[in-house]
Amino acid sequence: MGKINLEDPAVTIREARLGSITGFNGTAGELVKCAHAGKLHDCSRSFSQCLDCTSGKAFCQLSMIKDAAIVNHAPIGCAGDFFGYNFVYRVGQMQRGLPSTIGRYFNTNLEERDTVFGAVGKLKSTVHEVYDRVHPKAIFITTSCASGIIGDDVEGAANELTEELGIPVVTCFCEGFKSKIWTTGFDVAYHSIVRKIVKPPRKKTNKVNIINFWGEHIFDEMLEKLGYKAEYIVPFTTISQLKYISEASATIEICPTLGTYLGAALEQVYGVPEMKSPPGYGIAGTDTWMRELGTVLNRKDEIEEIIKEEHKRIIPIIEEYRSIFKGKTAYLTAGAAHGHAIIALLRELGFEVQGAAIFHHDPVYDNGESTSDALAQDVKNYGDVKNYNVCNKQAYELVNILNRLKPDIMIARHGGMTLWGAKLGVPTLLIGDEQFGFGYQGVLNYAERIVETLDNKEFVTNLAKHSTMPYTKWWLEQDPFTFLGGNTNVELY
Repeated sequence: MGKINLEDPAVTIREARLGSITGFNGTAGELVKCAHAGKLHDCSRSFSQCLDCTSGKAFCQLSMIKDAAIVNHAPIGCAGDFFGYNFVYRVGQMQRGLPSTIGRYFNTNLEERDTVFGAVGKLKSTVHEVYDRVHPKAIFITTSCASGIIGDDVEGAANELTEELGIPVVTCFCEGFKSKIWTTGFDVAYHSIVRKIVKPPRKKTNKVNIINFWGEHIFDEMLEKLGYKAEYIVPFTTISQLKYISEASATIEICPTLGTYLGAALEQVYGVPEMKSPPGYGIAGTDTWMRELGTVLNRKDEIEEIIKEEHKRIIPIIEEYRSIFKGKTAYLTAGAAHGHAIIALLRELGFEVQGAAIFHHDPVYDNGESTSDALAQDVKNYGDVKNYNVCNKQAYELVNILNRLKPDIMIARHGGMTLWGAKLGVPTLLIGDEQFGFGYQGVLNYAERIVETLDNKEFVTNLAKHSTMPYTKWWLEQDPFTFLGGNTNVELY
């Protein structure tokens, strides 16, 4: 972890920059201790079932800037991301009352000949064609494994095209082979924005940057009461808006896994204070987050009043839910920061969290502050979590663990994971909106959905009776971490 370097066109990957890992088996407390002692090391797998790609995560953010275009310098297969994010982009526009336009996504269609002779000329002609067709305010060039391996001078081409077209043409180096931590793609996208789009502030404003995906705008009312205005970035913004996010009074990250790089960059380069407390999930976590917000925005008294009112409103309701969930067990799978959030929510509601499969772990964020450690906050507020597995979507491990633990409910953040619980007859809840559980109301939101899920378990019960698993009896009898090197001798409870 070091100072943000905007002179370098590429971002140092998370493994090298933050010491991030994708393999661990133990307890949450053990992981926190290892990380804080500087003794954390990654455990590699001798078998890996699936991985995600940094290119997709970069595209996730850049693709939803309303007046920009994306040129994916890659074989046509890498354009598979286009469909999914175009759908999210159109739905998000409709939810916000915006015209439902299709995304401006293009691919250079690298072929075998291009990998031999180079494809810079093809890239330049594609960018010119994109500019003539859609007249964007900026063009982002996302790289790929193929363009990285053949060594195309994408940065040189982008600089020439910027001069020719008179708009920013920005390189985004997101080759998938570089990092096992696919969230490095978020850092790459934000690096390209801060390096080539954001300008020095002309003046400071009352806006507060909210680094988010595409969830609900839950901060508007609260910030307006405090005299501030929410500026949601990056999806559904324009290039002109992004130019001056340096003028904001503060930056909030709905998910540190998403926003660690951009929040730190805006503070280090332009002096925009970054909220360093973990996002507000659970009562204790939300109290901590709210109090830091009061400090950053100089609204301590107003924040204390809000905390007092919210406690009075929701704690009696939470006590009722705790009586319902008493003795219930839960297992969860999610990305790092949101996984930590779900742990807080479940523990707040009285669940015994039997374990978690979290996609990666960042021992430190780009701000370097230990107070940003959401997992450490969970352990401090609610105690340790057994069977804590850092696992980059290895379904074979998840199925084995669920088959042994048989929790009362499984909570998932990402699609594609819930079916494994359902096939085993475990009621499973998928919440895609990362802001659904945020703050005091978020605890109640989750409680209501969990009650609905537990009350309607007939579907998964019947599904388990009539479905088959691709995993053999041999595998289900193995230790779940048979293929995970290093620390694998932790007993499953």
